[in-house]
Amino acid sequence: MLTLALAKTDWINLTYLLAAVCFILGLKMMGKVKSAARGNAVSAMGMLIAASVTFFYISGANSVSLIWVFVAIIIGTAIGAWSALRVPMTDMPQMVGLLNGFGGIASMLVGIADYARVETGAYETLAFDKMMAIGLTILIGGVTFTGSLVAYGKLAGLPFTPTRPVQFRGGKVLIAALLLLGLLLAILLIYNPGSQWLLSPLVLIALALGILLVIGIGGADMPVVISLLNSYSGIAASMAGFVLRNELLIITGALVGASGIILTRIMCKAMNRSLLNVLFGGVGGAVAQSSGGLKGVHREASPEDVAIQLEAAGLVIIVPGYGMAVAQAQHAVAELARLLEERSITVKYAIHPVAGRMPGHMNVLLAEANVPYESMLDLDGANAEFEQAGVALVIGANDVTNPAARHDKASPIYGMPILDVDKARSVIVIKRSMNTGFAGVENELYFLPNCAMLFGDAKAMAQALVTELKVE
Repeated sequence: MLTLALAKTDWINLTYLLAAVCFILGLKMMGKVKSAARGNAVSAMGMLIAASVTFFYISGANSVSLIWVFVAIIIGTAIGAWSALRVPMTDMPQMVGLLNGFGGIASMLVGIADYARVETGAYETLAFDKMMAIGLTILIGGVTFTGSLVAYGKLAGLPFTPTRPVQFRGGKVLIAALLLLGLLLAILLIYNPGSQWLLSPLVLIALALGILLVIGIGGADMPVVISLLNSYSGIAASMAGFVLRNELLIITGALVGASGIILTRIMCKAMNRSLLNVLFGGVGGAVAQSSGGLKGVHREASPEDVAIQLEAAGLVIIVPGYGMAVAQAQHAVAELARLLEERSITVKYAIHPVAGRMPGHMNVLLAEANVPYESMLDLDGANAEFEQAGVALVIGANDVTNPAARHDKASPIYGMPILDVDKARSVIVIKRSMNTGFAGVENELYFLPNCAMLFGDAKAMAQALVTELKVE
C-alpha cells in the first residue's frame, strides 16, 4: 500500500510539473503579440491539467465531499462562461481587475479555512512556516480583494468609487499605521497560533488597507494599479500554496506575482514615475494646469478636410487611446486604414504602454479588428517614425501625447515618455470635447499650429472618414 501511495504521489507531481511547464511556455509566448493567443491556449491547457489532477487527487480523500466540488465547478463555470460571452472587449480592464479580486479572496479564504479547521487546543502544533504562510495569505489576499473591487469601480465609473483620487488629511499616516498593525498582528499570530482572536482584526485591517490604498489613486494610474493587483493576487496564491503544501500552486502564484511585478515596473518606467509615487501621488483627478496656464485657440476640422489630408500623406500613424475603446471604434479604424492602404498609403499604429485602462489594452482591441501585428509600433519605434509621417491621427489618446511632459516642470506628467505626435507634418485629434484626460492636465498639443480637432464620437468620425474616402 505504501508503494502504491508513493507511486500515485509521484505521478501527480509529474503531472503538476507538466502543468507548470505549460504555464511557463504560455507566459513566454504571451510576451509577443503574434504568439499571445497561442500562449493563452497553452496556459489554459496547463490549468485544465492541473485542475483535473487535483480533482483526481482529492477524490481519494474521504474528508472531501465531491458533491460540493461539483457544485462549485458548475457555479463557477456558469458565471465564467456568462461573463466571457457578455463582457465586451472595451470592458476587459475592469473584468481583469475583478478577476484579480476573486483570486485574492480565494487565497484569503484558503488561509482562514486552513487555520479554522485545526482542532481546538491543537494550534500550538502548527509549524512556524505554515503559520507564516497563513498570516501572509490573509493579509495579501484581503488587500488584493478590496483593492481590486475599488479598481473595478473606478474603471466602471461607479458613483461610490470616483475616477479622481480620493485623498484626505492624514490618509497616508493611516495607511502606514494600518500596514504596521496588520504586520504586527500577523507576526503575533505566527508566534502565538492559539490566539484565535487575532484573526478577525487581521482580516478587517487587510480589507480596509485594500480600499485605502486604491481609492487614493487616480484614473491615470489605473494601468499600473491593475498590473500591481495582478501581482498581489499571484503572491497571495503562492502563499496559499504553502498553506496547502501544493507545489503547483506555489509555482503558478510565483509566476503571476513575478510577471505582475515586472509589468508594474515597465508601466512605471513608461510613466517616468516610481511605484511609491503612483501609490501615493494621486495623479488623475483634479484639473491641473501647467505653469501660467495654456493660452491659444484650437483649430477645428471637418471629415472632408481630414480625408483630403489623409489621401495626401505618404505615411499615416494612428494613435489609439481610451476614446477609441469607449466608442468601440477599432473596426471602423481598421476599415479606414484598409482604404488608405488601397491608395498606396502606409498606415502604422503607435501604441503607448499606458494607453487605455490596462497594459496591452490597445493591442487587444486592434487585434480583435484584425490589424496586422507588424503594423503596431511601441513607444520608441513610433517616435522614430513621426517626423516622416504626413498625418498623425490621434483617436482619444490625451495624456500620452501631451508635449508638456517634455518641458513643463510644473506639470504632473513632466518627464513621462510620450508619443511625439507633434513632430508629424499634420496632427488630427478625434475627441468628443476639449476636456482633459485622466491626469486632469490640458493638452498643449491641441493649440499647436499643425494640429486640428475633429470633434465627435470616435466611431462616428472614423466611419465619416471612411465614407469620404469611398466617395472620392
